Amino acid sequence: MDELQIAAVSKRQLYFILGALMLGMLLAALDSTIVATALPTIVGDLHGASHLSWVVVGYLLTTTVSTPLWGKLGDLYGRKQFFQWAIVIFLVGSMLCGISHSMVELIIFRSFQGLGGGGLLVGAQAIIADVVSPRERGRYAGFFGATFGAATVLGPLLGGFIVEYWSWPWIFYVNLPLGIVALIVTAIVLPTTKNRIQHVIDYPGIVVLTIAASALILFTSLGGTTLRWLSAPSMLLLIGGLVVSVIFVFVERRSVEPILAPKLFANRVFSSASAIGFVVGFAMYGALVFLPLFFQDVRGTSPTMSGLRLLPMMAGLFLTSITTGILVSRGRKYRPFPIAGTVIMTLGLVLLSLVNDHTSLLVIALYMLVLGMGIGLVMQILVTAVQNAVGPGDIGAATAGANFFRSMGGCFGTAVFGALYANELPHELATGFGAAGARVLKVPPSEWTPTLLKTLPVHQLHIALHAIALSIQDVYRWAIPFGVLAVALSLTLPEIKLRTSVHPVADEIPLSNADPLS
Repeated sequence: MDELQIAAVSKRQLYFILGALMLGMLLAALDSTIVATALPTIVGDLHGASHLSWVVVGYLLTTTVSTPLWGKLGDLYGRKQFFQWAIVIFLVGSMLCGISHSMVELIIFRSFQGLGGGGLLVGAQAIIADVVSPRERGRYAGFFGATFGAATVLGPLLGGFIVEYWSWPWIFYVNLPLGIVALIVTAIVLPTTKNRIQHVIDYPGIVVLTIAASALILFTSLGGTTLRWLSAPSMLLLIGGLVVSVIFVFVERRSVEPILAPKLFANRVFSSASAIGFVVGFAMYGALVFLPLFFQDVRGTSPTMSGLRLLPMMAGLFLTSITTGILVSRGRKYRPFPIAGTVIMTLGLVLLSLVNDHTSLLVIALYMLVLGMGIGLVMQILVTAVQNAVGPGDIGAATAGANFFRSMGGCFGTAVFGALYANELPHELATGFGAAGARVLKVPPSEWTPTLLKTLPVHQLHIALHAIALSIQDVYRWAIPFGVLAVALSLTLPEIKLRTSVHPVADEIPLSNADPLS
């Protein structure tokens, strides 16, 4: 987009743009978690329980690996058309998921849907950077952070509600009317880039990055579940992913227009924000997985009610994310917010590590509120800082990079904490039941469900629930050091004065010469 097009965006148009972008982000983020509570029902209809994890992994994989591609294509050819293509791909994938007749079909269509989801997440954040200056962007970025966080929390709630009162295909069909509205609004209000410049697409970089990220995500997602951690296929994925990652660095150094430019990593703000995002994603997603598990297994709540119990976390995230955006837009420095956020997030993890099977719901709600407030202070401010630190030509790639590393952290965190839980639970059961504790239900503890637990005699049920609660406590204890690491990394984030115009050339101080403010 050029300056004339950006200047033509009125305040009224901006509100319409913001609404459409938030709707696109909501759809993509929601579909990363909405399927979780519906999986047992889906397996009952489509069978193929052995492929269960692939329904989630397929979407997560394509969403993550496609973000740098969407970001770079938007930089090269204009973001409007690619954001609209992302909506179309997402809607077609949603429709195909709803009419799936087998688990294999659902996995394939979910992966296709994830391609569109990656474009929605990156496009929404990059487009707002094209029409709003970094100083004013904080006000709107807070809403993006709140939307993303709310979708993460509301996904299981909405999924459980739809399955309970309708049928699982509606988890995907509900996207269609919302996506069509977003498509129409963006077609009307988003400015179109008229400049046509010949570009070179980094095909080798795209292929190598996809292979590297896919191998590492599959290692973390399938390790300890479908594959044993030290099995040959698991080790092959890990070693292959690391080797191809090194190859990717050399490919990008030789590329004319790299998909993830090495110069971005020379930017202190980008490298610091990416590291913070990775660790925060690691701790946050790993922790979020176990709250619905605690409510459904230990407290015996329904999927819908377990989602409702997560609302305090969403409230905390909403509050701090929006408030932080407003304060930054009024001239406050952005650096203190990630520092405070990681400290509060770590405190939330400490508090959740104290929760047991007898802790009151009010106390748990307060602990979740603290965790949500910490996450809300960090999430979107990092994107604002990164977009402020790069030129207009790199905003898409930088935004995609920040999202990419946060998603990779989430993949690793979910897998690592899941493995810790799966290893710790048998030990806790053995303490309560003796050597045969892990076999009390004749299925691996990792496959226990609330329905299976209810088949136990009362005295055995109390022992099993206590063991599950202790195991979840241990997971949160393991998350605390990662929270501390996030605090340490947040101290490395430079403070660069937020620009008051969309283009850095309009600022008093050229961005390339701007010194970090202490």
